[in-house]
Amino acid sequence: MNDLLQSPTRRQLLSMIGKTAGATAMYQAMTTLGFASESSFKEEINLKGAPAGASIVILGAGLGGLTAAYELRKAGYKVTVLEYQNRGGGRSWTLNSGDKYTELGGAEVTCDFKQGNYFNGGPWRLPIHHYAVFHYCKKFGVALQPFIQTNDRAYLHRTNHFNGAPQRLGEVQSDIRGYVSELLSKAVNKGSLDSTLDKEDKEKLLEGLKGWGVLDNNYRYVKSHETGKHRGYSVYPGGGLMPDAKPSIPIPMDKLLDSGMWSDIYTNYTVHVHQPAMFQPVGGMGKIGDAFTRECREMITFNAKVTKINQDETGVTVDYVDSNNPDGTTKTVRADWCICTIPLSILTQIDINVSAPMKQAMAAVPYDSSYKVGLEFKRRFWEEDEWIYGGITYTDMPISQISYPSQDMFSSGSGVLLGAYGFGETSYKFNSLTPKERINAALAYGKQIHPQYTKDFRSGTSVAWHRIPWSLGCYGIWSESSREQYYETLCEIDHRIVLAGEHCSHIPAWQEGAILSGMDTAKRLHQKAKRLG
Repeated sequence: MNDLLQSPTRRQLLSMIGKTAGATAMYQAMTTLGFASESSFKEEINLKGAPAGASIVILGAGLGGLTAAYELRKAGYKVTVLEYQNRGGGRSWTLNSGDKYTELGGAEVTCDFKQGNYFNGGPWRLPIHHYAVFHYCKKFGVALQPFIQTNDRAYLHRTNHFNGAPQRLGEVQSDIRGYVSELLSKAVNKGSLDSTLDKEDKEKLLEGLKGWGVLDNNYRYVKSHETGKHRGYSVYPGGGLMPDAKPSIPIPMDKLLDSGMWSDIYTNYTVHVHQPAMFQPVGGMGKIGDAFTRECREMITFNAKVTKINQDETGVTVDYVDSNNPDGTTKTVRADWCICTIPLSILTQIDINVSAPMKQAMAAVPYDSSYKVGLEFKRRFWEEDEWIYGGITYTDMPISQISYPSQDMFSSGSGVLLGAYGFGETSYKFNSLTPKERINAALAYGKQIHPQYTKDFRSGTSVAWHRIPWSLGCYGIWSESSREQYYETLCEIDHRIVLAGEHCSHIPAWQEGAILSGMDTAKRLHQKAKRLG
């Protein structure tokens, strides 16, 4: 299994990009992988004065399309939304008990979780600085709760280090802090910083390092009762005649360096987009799409598979068929304008008459792949056995990470883990597996961290994004050069057609990018429609 699925981690990939292409290219890659970018949302748009009788057809009921639909209807447009699926929300998708879908290739994926358990097949967390998402959640009454990204009780794991035993995040962080403090104090004491610090500054720095790194009087980071207060104990303090507390033993510095786990800290915990507080909708990420759909329901035609998009001097004609019966009768919608949010991986296969530069831009954006596996267990062993409440364990195995639920803590009965989530080469290999094989692979790897998998597993489900018929991928990938060459063209209004979605944003792969794109597109199209009367 390791030979089949092993590939570079995101950390290794970013490192390679940085070494070969420089900091700018690495920042671009970080944005694509969901590590960077902050929302530019400032305030709600307030569009008014649509030309009398003006109409707009919007293709796709994801968050970008429904944002545009909601705002343009307020401005007075007649809005029609065509959606391929039987639901709104697009990739903001939660699989609940009883749900099932058919992936590319014909395999049926089911979700047989117990009632109330769920799995986010797409987005799963909301950074605090994605302001537009929070704006609409508040406006539409979507209840939110904290999402725990960082939990010191979760693990960092390296297959070939520490005999494969996972290490607690908090212990690793304490040891890193201790060893860095020890090394820096040695540099200070040897006079290596004399050109930078005067005597008083050196004394202050040494005192600070002693406390920050929990060093002894000789400025060494070694096991002590003080280190136990920070990294934890092998025997915890008790009461009465219980055994005395024993501090835990720090990981030797050479082993910590050799493991490479330091990189997990700065890649996954210190980046801006993962800093607390983070949030999630109560009941699953799909609640956001549900709320948008509720607000826009009367505008949406579901099960509408677009087959042709044609614009002329006076408007846009869209042909579609019932996606449940693609051999059925072709239906037509005619409107003055069209906003198309269909993923470019699909749109490039549809007959659409836009300009040559627009077609080149559409074809210049490939879609990344991603896989997710949700695992339901009979009991919440991560809480009961290991006292892990929320947070994420990172591993160099192909499953990449295990995320523990931030909801229903301390409850009895079953719970669902995100048992695998990755991108790139590994995702292609995961996508080649059947739904059952993906679950088995996640179990086989995960039990190396949590042996309870074998006894407590109940059910599983998965999403392999390159096999999802309505997207054929997870999100649009931009390089620095492709964005410079094609991005503005892709976002411009092409006569009477304009594109929107996360691929038309500087925050690809995030819901915030889709919503901001929908807002901006609606505003620009409204301005053009008013100008032309």
